[in-house]
Amino acid sequence: MSTPSGRGRTQGEGAGRGRGFDLGALLAERGGERYELHARHLNHQLPRMLHTIGFDKVYERAEGAHFWDAEGNDYLDMLAGFGVMGLGRHHPVVRRALHDVLDAGLADLTRFDCQPLPGLLAEKLLSYSPHLDRVFFGNSGTEAVETALKFARYATGRPRILYCDHAFHGLTTGSLSVNGEGGFRDGFAPLLPDTRIALGDLAALERELRKGDVAAFVVEPIQGKGVLAAPPGFLPAAQELLHRHKALLIADEVQTGLGRTGDFYAYQHEPGVEPDLVCVAKALSGGYVPVGATLGKDWIFKKVYSSMDRVLVHSASFGSNAQAMAAGLAVLSVMEDEEVVANARATGDLLRGRLAALVDDYELLYEVRGRGLMIGIEFGRPSSLGLRSRWTVLQAARKGLFAQMVVVPLLRKHRILTQVSGDHLEVIKLIPPLIVDEADVERFVGAFREVMDEAHGGSGLMWDFGRTLVKQAVGNR
Repeated sequence: MSTPSGRGRTQGEGAGRGRGFDLGALLAERGGERYELHARHLNHQLPRMLHTIGFDKVYERAEGAHFWDAEGNDYLDMLAGFGVMGLGRHHPVVRRALHDVLDAGLADLTRFDCQPLPGLLAEKLLSYSPHLDRVFFGNSGTEAVETALKFARYATGRPRILYCDHAFHGLTTGSLSVNGEGGFRDGFAPLLPDTRIALGDLAALERELRKGDVAAFVVEPIQGKGVLAAPPGFLPAAQELLHRHKALLIADEVQTGLGRTGDFYAYQHEPGVEPDLVCVAKALSGGYVPVGATLGKDWIFKKVYSSMDRVLVHSASFGSNAQAMAAGLAVLSVMEDEEVVANARATGDLLRGRLAALVDDYELLYEVRGRGLMIGIEFGRPSSLGLRSRWTVLQAARKGLFAQMVVVPLLRKHRILTQVSGDHLEVIKLIPPLIVDEADVERFVGAFREVMDEAHGGSGLMWDFGRTLVKQAVGNR
């Protein structure tokens, strides 16, 4: 049936008639079941873990670098959704861009046309790395890495990828094959036959390259696990070795890119480093629409897409969708207009400096490291007998429990969300939204000092919780 204008009835015409769908009503009716729904239908260990450590909060709303619960209590976010919320939550420019693109009613994802938004976002992204020429858009960081691995293998005609101890490049099968953390790999073999080296070990890199079958070396300029930076001079030297042996350098900037480390890309910290392929995701989404991008040199793309027969040899059904592209364009615009990268550098230097000044005050505090707003706080074995005995008990049960003991009171008592940097690591990683300010720094440092005072006091709720964690760790063996 046609309308008087001759046009068919649109899908949304008549919305509101009958029962329809009311998201607000659904959340009001069922939102209180959130933990039960996860336990019943999703990863059942997630709610169990959250209940155990007291992270089973109910957040009602969020804005910028803060959450609020139902009682109106304010929480400081030093996790940024594992780095996704580079601009914080609900940035008005990104929100407006998404409303605009939805209201435009574009003929999106026809698959057999060329929409303008992907080209515009690719052009803008490439302007930050002028030595690169083309972009492939997928939907996540692990897809960006998978793309780089495939492109490197095809372009070089070689099978093997080198990666680093403690690396994290994703959890799909290809990226898992270059994941340097055994806990993620266990039970998922066989994986691709790739080879691990130590971060910074040029001799090992050259030894593997001499075998002549290496397609590429994939590396995080600063590893998320432990917040470990590549040693000074390693990346340019590795690049020279790789190119001498006709292999490629892949920079995984999924977490470190888009200003996180105080440069647009972390590899830019070292002059002369020009990776052949660069992977980005996370913050490019604006915290709304999943997106991943693999940037590369023209000759690599032209080898992969060598003929019209190969036009779809690598593609993604939802890649380059209008919502993701609009979000990415809005994010890059905000980063320039609000000088987000400069803020990450300055605020990061302030936060890292304030925390590093505490190392001499607390024997449990071993080191503060990082760059920009990617900071690692590492704890270590104390010297005094009383603290050393408590530390030893925790370490015997499970390495990493002390760091968890710090994370928990930061949330429970001080309403600050942080994370342990990796399994079996005594490191807390701070990756807040890149818009945090001096007041947020003061709030975190003050809270952290209070937690460390309690830890060094050797009594109180913190060590009581530590004993609970020990029992939990022993029970899980």
